[in-house]
Amino acid sequence: MKIKRILVSQPKPDSAKSPYFDLASRTNVQVDFRPFIQVEGVSAKEFRQTRIQVLDHSAVIFTSRTAIDHFFRICQDMRITVPDTMKYFCISEATAFYLQKYIVYRKRKIFYGDGTFEDLMEVMKKHKDENFLVPLSHIHNMEIPQLLDKFNYKYTKAIFYKTVSSDLSDLKDVNYDVLVFFSPSGIKSLLQNFPDFEQKEIKIASFGPTTAQAVKEAGLRLDIEAPTEVAPSMTMALEQFIKKYNKGL
Repeated sequence: MKIKRILVSQPKPDSAKSPYFDLASRTNVQVDFRPFIQVEGVSAKEFRQTRIQVLDHSAVIFTSRTAIDHFFRICQDMRITVPDTMKYFCISEATAFYLQKYIVYRKRKIFYGDGTFEDLMEVMKKHKDENFLVPLSHIHNMEIPQLLDKFNYKYTKAIFYKTVSSDLSDLKDVNYDVLVFFSPSGIKSLLQNFPDFEQKEIKIASFGPTTAQAVKEAGLRLDIEAPTEVAPSMTMALEQFIKKYNKGL
């Protein structure tokens, strides 16, 4: 059977220029989108119980737009006025620009990396004396605290939101040729929603080493992996696999 239907475990892109739509056109496959996980904010009451004081910190590290949203939500709910002197360190320029939703961008001290936490660490080297607050999900990349510890930064890891499995009961059956995952949480959601899931001929694609590891630990077969040297993006990896696979049938 040729690959005809792909399910991407993320929200449908807002832009019509998404590479997934180009992929569907070039390979003549149907690409559907459905988030397998969703984010729930920690309540102000829960955050108070951690005894973490936002204003004890002189800088905040943001690894995503979601982290920014929940940081400022908690500050608003707890009536915390973030001082103009607060420094912001963002994993990418796009994440940094998202701060404009909450602060006057040009009047703040904002720094950013090239999209990797390791690069952001290089940016932070000139600010070793800061006391950093790191808003995260309860499930997060362990590289973050490991690198902060390695370089002896003073920081507090704070859980501002949680990543939980979505209710996928309306899917009834996972009737797709390829399932695409971007986090271990997505794999967990698949098995929680479909405990009797049998992979059989379904192809599984994963992005990033931690997701790939989660696929294997779940006893599933990993067929498509990204990023690689020949396929730095998921859409490129999918296209290369689909063309080769469908051609052989």
